[in-house]
Amino acid sequence: MNNIKPLEFGKVYHVYNRGTNKAPIFRTNSNYRYFLHLYTKYIDPVVDTYAWVLMKNHFHFLIRVKDLEESFTSLTGIWEPVRLKKLSPSRQFSHLFNAYARAFNLQEKRSGALFERPFKRIEVDNDQYFKDLVVYIHRNPVKHRVNEDASDYPWSSYGSIISIKPNFVSKETVLGWFDSIGNFKACHRRNRYPKQLNKFILEPKWMGKDLSGL
Repeated sequence: MNNIKPLEFGKVYHVYNRGTNKAPIFRTNSNYRYFLHLYTKYIDPVVDTYAWVLMKNHFHFLIRVKDLEESFTSLTGIWEPVRLKKLSPSRQFSHLFNAYARAFNLQEKRSGALFERPFKRIEVDNDQYFKDLVVYIHRNPVKHRVNEDASDYPWSSYGSIISIKPNFVSKETVLGWFDSIGNFKACHRRNRYPKQLNKFILEPKWMGKDLSGL
């Protein structure tokens, strides 16, 4: 992870990061909602989102950066390839983090960097592990002893995927990997991952910390 490469069009990534010095980046429900609002503004136009979770001091996203040959509709409107070419996916994430940090710093009467830099990203080049990564991301609150069941945590895409309401998650694609909503739920009740998944996670020790007391 020392040589950070810009996000490339057409590729799938596990994107994650934490607050500087392990500090919380979300204090209130409004913080979570505002972060997601900014995500739809800056990130949704350039990626397909397969899974996400926001924790007290870190977050995870499983995304596919749009292909330059695609025309598509996001929550912010219809995008054509010529418009997409003008955007840098990595820079869009920077816009998200900078905009959120300004608002959070104002709220908390603090200054300085809020997120570690650069944000972490791992290319997922084997679709065999897409399903396992979705489960891993949704079970993050269980891993960190915040909730006993992934379905009970409000700040993840678990509910968005099984909801009939429109949202920015590519839920039809994700449910296709699980074959059915029933199997989607059943897989989230299991706490088993193939060892090969580790190379797509590479989490530092801080992500193993119990966050229930933050």
